[in-house]
Amino acid sequence: MCLECKRYIKEGDSVSQFDSICEVQSDKASVTITSRYDGIIRKLHYNLDEIAYVGKPLVDIEIDASKGVASEEDVVETPPMSHEEHTHQEIKGHKTLATPAVRRLAMENNIKLSEVVGTGKDNRILKEDILNYLAKQTGAILPPSPKGEIIPPLPKSETVPAAPKDKARKIPLPVSRPLVFSGKDKTEPITGFHKAMVKTMSAALKIPHFGYCDEIDLTQLVQLREDLKPLAQIRGVKLSFMPFFIKAASLGLLQYPILNASLDESCQNVTYKASHNIGVAMDTEQGLIVPNVKNVQVCSVFEIASELNRLQALGSAGQLGTNDLTGGTFTLSNIGTIGGTYTKPVILPPEVAIGALGKIQILPRFNGKGEVFKAQIMNVSWSADHRIIDGATMARFSNLWKSYLENPASMLIDLK
Repeated sequence: MCLECKRYIKEGDSVSQFDSICEVQSDKASVTITSRYDGIIRKLHYNLDEIAYVGKPLVDIEIDASKGVASEEDVVETPPMSHEEHTHQEIKGHKTLATPAVRRLAMENNIKLSEVVGTGKDNRILKEDILNYLAKQTGAILPPSPKGEIIPPLPKSETVPAAPKDKARKIPLPVSRPLVFSGKDKTEPITGFHKAMVKTMSAALKIPHFGYCDEIDLTQLVQLREDLKPLAQIRGVKLSFMPFFIKAASLGLLQYPILNASLDESCQNVTYKASHNIGVAMDTEQGLIVPNVKNVQVCSVFEIASELNRLQALGSAGQLGTNDLTGGTFTLSNIGTIGGTYTKPVILPPEVAIGALGKIQILPRFNGKGEVFKAQIMNVSWSADHRIIDGATMARFSNLWKSYLENPASMLIDLK
């Protein structure tokens, strides 16, 4: 296994414990590796953007022998660690247990782990311990998340501003990228998330896709979201339409579990997934990534919104962990945030269905009395694995999902 490596230090630099050494990127996630020691960087075994091999030396750190911490010159072998791996570190004479993600969170907020009381097993410091400590320092109130974690509130400087009361509707202009003219061809290796995309899409196109499209009248949902946005902002959460789309999909999957299943390679067995881990396709600087919200079937709309905020923040920073990017059972792709109405989404194996959401448009429609009214219309495009899902099942699921969104109060009947 090898990883693409980006470094933050150079030879001769002084580093302290938990200082960032480099960022490694595999085809699944990006992880920042921090220093285990106080010392001076004497040798870098890799140049910028070179491939680092797991288990091989990454950097040599010279440590002051008078401190009795280690030998005069120490080779640090630093394979990338997942968010589930645990490390031990001697701080102020006692062992502090925490995952690399927790250590990074503490470092980013200038918090000493020795000052935090761990509530996990064997006094392990958890993410919520760091956030609770931070909240006590700032006096903030943190809302609960669907996993029992705590989502930090937005800093005052980043508080979501109230919508401007402009009379004239502003039309967003597409963001243009600067034109780059070069007289020579350029060849680059495919790495990181792009490499994962090549592998996934090659497997995906072996699946016989069945497509189904429809339009959804979101007029009532648009009004409901406007009513709930101030409450969500008070709790430090940005409320988009996506949490409603995700929850409605989960309620539909309870009625049509075949869409939340997987098919083995020999096409002999179907596994019905108990958890609704609904993926959300995101367009980032690193490329297309699809993190997923875990156990949506037991989450409220607000909890889904909180988790989406977390995933979007990490995705923008290129810091999503392996756990965030794996285990998906069903996917929604909101292509409408960029533009377009209909598309043909590609299924992400081993999943068997995916939906793509178009942009919301104000269009004229007729009500039951034959009167024209202004409606908020969104188009949806579904793709399903035609080996185990027939057109009628896909259509019935879509109709149920549509009914929840067109009459959002109806979701209350099936919410648990």
